Amino acid sequence: MEANAVDHMSMWSLISNASVVVQLVMLILVAASITSWVMIFQRGSLLRAARSSLEAFEERFWSGIDLSKLYRQAGSSPDPDCGVEQIFRAGFKEFSRLRQQTGVSADAVMDGVARAMRVAISREEEKLEQSLPFLATVGSTSPYIGLFGTVWGIMNSFRGLAQVQQATLATVAPGIAEALIATAIGLFAAIPAVIAYNRFAARGEALIARYYTFADEFQAILHRKVHTSDE
Repeated sequence: MEANAVDHMSMWSLISNASVVVQLVMLILVAASITSWVMIFQRGSLLRAARSSLEAFEERFWSGIDLSKLYRQAGSSPDPDCGVEQIFRAGFKEFSRLRQQTGVSADAVMDGVARAMRVAISREEEKLEQSLPFLATVGSTSPYIGLFGTVWGIMNSFRGLAQVQQATLATVAPGIAEALIATAIGLFAAIPAVIAYNRFAARGEALIARYYTFADEFQAILHRKVHTSDE
């Protein structure tokens, strides 16, 4: 008798015996959890590559290499993960284009460079923020979806009690247990998504801040270059 009760309360039996609505809720939560974990690994890999590429490019940039040579090197083998390289290429390309035009003042050249790098930074910001809205949605809604499944399951359990002459704990426990599994799965999906969202958002903001710092420093170098050549 006790073995039958334990088997009846096993995790798989509780899930398989749950109502269709509760099973659908569990399926949605499991799918959201799997998708979020895939995105977590992808985002983690992308951010690590972006940071590593940033440090490698800054080391080359500050090594004293000629900017034209660095631009040619970046153009011959562009690194798609290196956001700062894209910013550098956008700024130097616009700088070279405007300098070749006659009648363009130094201030107009620097304004064009600033605009080009702002656009490049915005593109990199979009890359870093990909998948974050999904992780935020999973983190904020999964507990409520799981709670909906739990409430629905408990309602079914109490409806079933109305048809029983004598209610016992053995009668109520399976229905409540299968309902609570939905909440557990919801939390299992939400907690990693929230942690990953906060971590990736912070790391993305740190990278963007370094991009802006590089852009300011690069503009200062180009500013001195354009005014020195005009004198």
